[in-house]
Amino acid sequence: MKVFSWVFLVFILHLLSPALSLNGLALDISIRFLNYAKKEELVNWMVGVRRKIHENPELGYEEFETSKLIRAELDKMGIKYKYPVAVTGVVGFVGTGKPPFVALRADMDALAMKEMVEWKHKSKVPGTMHACGHDAHVTMLLGAAKILQEHQEELKGTVVLVFQPAEEGGGGAKKMIDAGALENVNAIFGLHVDPMLPIGQVASRPGPLLAGNGFFEAVISGKGGHAAIPQQSIDPILAASNVIVNLQHLVSREADPLDSQVVTVAKFQGGGAFNVIPDSAKIGGTFRAFSKESFMQLRQRINEVITRQASVQRCKASIDFLENDPPTVNNEQLHKYFKIVAGGVLGIDNIKDMPPSMGSEDFAFYQEVIPGYFFFIGMQNETRKQLQSPHSPLFEINEDVLPHGAALHASLAANYLLEFQTEVPLPEETHHDEL
Repeated sequence: MKVFSWVFLVFILHLLSPALSLNGLALDISIRFLNYAKKEELVNWMVGVRRKIHENPELGYEEFETSKLIRAELDKMGIKYKYPVAVTGVVGFVGTGKPPFVALRADMDALAMKEMVEWKHKSKVPGTMHACGHDAHVTMLLGAAKILQEHQEELKGTVVLVFQPAEEGGGGAKKMIDAGALENVNAIFGLHVDPMLPIGQVASRPGPLLAGNGFFEAVISGKGGHAAIPQQSIDPILAASNVIVNLQHLVSREADPLDSQVVTVAKFQGGGAFNVIPDSAKIGGTFRAFSKESFMQLRQRINEVITRQASVQRCKASIDFLENDPPTVNNEQLHKYFKIVAGGVLGIDNIKDMPPSMGSEDFAFYQEVIPGYFFFIGMQNETRKQLQSPHSPLFEINEDVLPHGAALHASLAANYLLEFQTEVPLPEETHHDEL
């Protein structure tokens, strides 16, 4: 790092509260971790791990082979862990086994979609693909585990490695919490690859980052009959159509324009013939908001609109609200801390502020329990082809991101333990027996 950058960082640190005043040793850790992560041997190992995971994608709570690979690598490193946690989850421990405890999280599950990218390591599982980067997330956390284990004498506490199943709508984070994954943990960090952000940059913000996300499914029941004699039927297709139109008014006419919300009906199933009015129709979709109050209000109004609009058309409606994720809200103090540490790893100019997004993340469940921070890490290289967005069958990973993510994970954890240790009591009886 250039002398000017070091001087500027030290100046900024002195302006912050004592809890955030990282010293020269902490900044030195960040630089050394990045250099270590960029070693050819470690990079090649991470690339190999990531490709193995990519070839064998598994859906939520089915990540048995992924979990087996993780445990095998942790065994090679000599890192203790708990398994199974929430069916397929793994929780590892690096450090002293005593407080403070800080956690790093990676999600493991893939998506139910066919990969359209033709390359040597294409998915071998029909209809299943790592189209959201979770294979890279697992790899970067394993890379961080290797860095931390190699430097464990510098850890002033314990890093908890959270390998989580079922992020894609399965509520895996909640089940990990229920299983005790956050026991004694003081803070947690998580990341997500971003194909639109340039390689070497990260982006996030304090406060609301991602929206709360809910899914709904409704069955609207009428009375089937011949399409040529509609008066003898009660048409659920017409009722469902009116429901969809009126659901769109919830945001445009009822929501505060300054309080971003979304209601989208993405599924409509009804009938199978041109001349038959079916007995029922099914609709489904998602709703999103940045506050719990707005989210619950939206949920209530969706229920009312569906049931009452169906009734207007003489139909009945049953509604099922499926798993939902709360809003992802970044801790303000951890945001300041993140900018300092990430600036030490990647350079101050590569830390970007991002606007809130209507995407969702079940990392939010962790943030409801303890202070948490979630950020995006760039992987777009302008000299190569444009990467596709997550959840696309053409989604790809720029593997140059792997050392950056591993070094950031390790630096955030190690520096947190170093800087926050004096604020956390260290009673002997709170250590983890498994260590």
